[in-house]
Amino acid sequence: MATQFTKAEWKTINEELTDNGENYGLPNRVYGSVLMASFNIRKLGGVSKRNKDTWEFLARVCSRFDLLAVQEVMDDMEGLNKLKSLMGSEFGMIVSDKTGAFPGDKGLGERLAFIFRWSVIHRGEVVSDVTYDRSKVNSVLIENFDQISEAKAKYEAAMDRYNRGRRRTKPTLEIPVFTSFIRQPFCVSFMIKGHPGTKPYRFMAVNAHLIFGTPAQRKEEFESIMEWIIARVREDHRTYYPNFVLLGDLNLNYDNPDRDIKDVEDYLKSFDSKLGNRVNVNFPFLDVHPDQTEQFTSNVKLTQRYDQIGFFFREEGLPTHLDNDSMGKEDRGPDFGVFNFSELFSQALHGKSFKTLTKAEQNELVKRYHHKVSDHMPIWVRLPLPD
Repeated sequence: MATQFTKAEWKTINEELTDNGENYGLPNRVYGSVLMASFNIRKLGGVSKRNKDTWEFLARVCSRFDLLAVQEVMDDMEGLNKLKSLMGSEFGMIVSDKTGAFPGDKGLGERLAFIFRWSVIHRGEVVSDVTYDRSKVNSVLIENFDQISEAKAKYEAAMDRYNRGRRRTKPTLEIPVFTSFIRQPFCVSFMIKGHPGTKPYRFMAVNAHLIFGTPAQRKEEFESIMEWIIARVREDHRTYYPNFVLLGDLNLNYDNPDRDIKDVEDYLKSFDSKLGNRVNVNFPFLDVHPDQTEQFTSNVKLTQRYDQIGFFFREEGLPTHLDNDSMGKEDRGPDFGVFNFSELFSQALHGKSFKTLTKAEQNELVKRYHHKVSDHMPIWVRLPLPD
């Protein structure tokens, strides 16, 4: 059974991070810029689930960012509060209620959180879940009644076989149309303060942990959150924030990268062309960073691109997809990246790159931290402050 890293191993890891942090994608804080990030921290719950060194490592990493969207926070907020406490009093926090399980029902409910640096980030007045209202759900049900009835009939037949012992597993009812998110995304208004006398960035930040289910279910949820955000941005926002930023574990389906990456790219980039000059849509992580040879991955096995940050905006100043080819050219940004702690752990403990380890060595190393640190890595975007 794999064990957590020892104190001596953490010492080696932290020394390597101190000496070569940028080599692993942990960005430095640069005056005149702001760092926004997203991090799915696996089952962030009770403090006893992680040891002291792990908590200190997580706090060290998370405190690098000015605005951090955290997914997979458990109903027990002890661990989240521990993390914020270690990060220091310069950070504020706002957290959603539990979503994904109705109170009293079985199921793994989660919270979504934002942690932000008071000196750079100002929280606005609006805090809300992202939902489809009753009239929208009713219209979807009526318009797709025949499909839903067919799915219900198949479910009842499968339940009959299960009850008579002719089926081993209990079936689940899957409605073939989108009616609601498995976990309601969390939306909070923020403002990034610029230099004195400059206009700040004003935006609604949407923190999402979308479904990890069938490809069809993933596609439904992803397209639904996209349509919701696009519809909001297209409305007249003269009285409130005109920009949206989507951060989170979107569980995009890249099981067949050659096919799936192009499908997602074509879908997202179609919004930008359709909306013209009215709204810009930019998902930097769909492009290859100028300093890289392939897209960033965000899971610890370096095989998937589940996590994303997307910009939807009217105002000037935020990076468009045309800026992605020149990311990282200026110290203040714009720029984007992933803190690849799998590579950090491999170099610190094995003296070689994670990708050069054998599959057995990779699996053995990952077992030691994918539960205790996380199975996702933080992704980030750097923006120059308005000037």
